[in-house]
Amino acid sequence: MSTQEIRFSGFGGQGIIRCALITGKALSLYDDKFATMTQSFGPEARGSACAAQLVVSDSRILYPYITHPGILMALSQEAYDKYYGELPDGGVLIVENDLVKLQSEHTNLKMYRVPATRFAEELGNRLFTNLVALGFLTAVTKVVTDDAMKKALPGLVPDRFLKINIKAFEKGYNHGLEALSAAGAAS
Repeated sequence: MSTQEIRFSGFGGQGIIRCALITGKALSLYDDKFATMTQSFGPEARGSACAAQLVVSDSRILYPYITHPGILMALSQEAYDKYYGELPDGGVLIVENDLVKLQSEHTNLKMYRVPATRFAEELGNRLFTNLVALGFLTAVTKVVTDDAMKKALPGLVPDRFLKINIKAFEKGYNHGLEALSAAGAAS
């Protein structure tokens, strides 16, 4: 892998910062990688633009900020509009299927759609959207293992919701495996 840069983006209240925290913890503590995280959000917090950036590497990270994100997870239209142009050819774009309208076909990118909000609502609460999206990202990018992600959840999600968060993660992960299989069959 050497170094990989990931941008998680959406709006405040979707758990964007938590996505980066969980992924960074999983990589650093359970997948024997190095990770740094930075974050930004609007002054209004809930409902305003929000992003978290994660640099992942097999060796020590000397510069903690992303310069060329190779993976973008956009869970809102505003986040997609703002960041999709930064992805290089061959980059990975993951968008929330029901909230993001694409500006182009993105034939130069590995493009994935996940109905994370809908899946979370089926599980009982749209607050699980971020875990569905994280499961999906884990399956399609292979940046982090699913086992490490599950081990990282305690302490970063409320104990009383741990089981449902794992279920949400698994729902997204399984959907991601299906998406990979469908993409492989199409090529």
